[in-house]
Amino acid sequence: MMDLATLLTFAAAAFALVVTPGPDMLLIMTRSVAQGRIAGFVTLAGISVGCYFHAVIAGLSLSGVLLLAPVMFEIIRWAGAAYLLYLAVQALRGSGGFQPPAGDAPAVPLLALFRQGLLTNILNPKVALFFLALFPQFMQPDPDTAVTQALILASVLNVAGGIVNGAIILAAGRLGEFLGARPGFVRWQNRLLGGVFALLALRLALDARR
Repeated sequence: MMDLATLLTFAAAAFALVVTPGPDMLLIMTRSVAQGRIAGFVTLAGISVGCYFHAVIAGLSLSGVLLLAPVMFEIIRWAGAAYLLYLAVQALRGSGGFQPPAGDAPAVPLLALFRQGLLTNILNPKVALFFLALFPQFMQPDPDTAVTQALILASVLNVAGGIVNGAIILAAGRLGEFLGARPGFVRWQNRLLGGVFALLALRLALDARR
């Protein structure tokens, strides 16, 4: 169905996507710092499942439901802008940004972390555009296997994401210790993080798909 050369070429493109800072990476970093490595990996699991959602949409588009692509992209673009704005507000309030680990701080349930990772990925237009625009270039024009091919490529993308984001999660412990000793820096960092999320939301709202 797909040869090794095609998969290796796609893997290079996948790494180019996952090393680019974006909402997914920021979310993984903040959750890992706030609650440790398990929370980071649960968030990453939600993001990975979200990739399969995009893969199914890309596969259906190649299977002949081509009108789904532009409509789905617009839905994801506006919903993503709203969700990023929500994350910006949470970070500015200090409840969704960098938080030094504290023994008396209530932990966010793992299911909630998984759900947040899932929504952040599903509502990430960068990922949606990557799937809708790039996936067909690596897939055989076979409507019967389009969805299966897209799921295989999504798995390659998840492996790349697991390597890059896994390294970030493993390094988050030291960052948490650094932030724990500097509460003033945490407040400044949350303002910066909130500003980044807000700018990403504004960019999505203003930029139409080219």
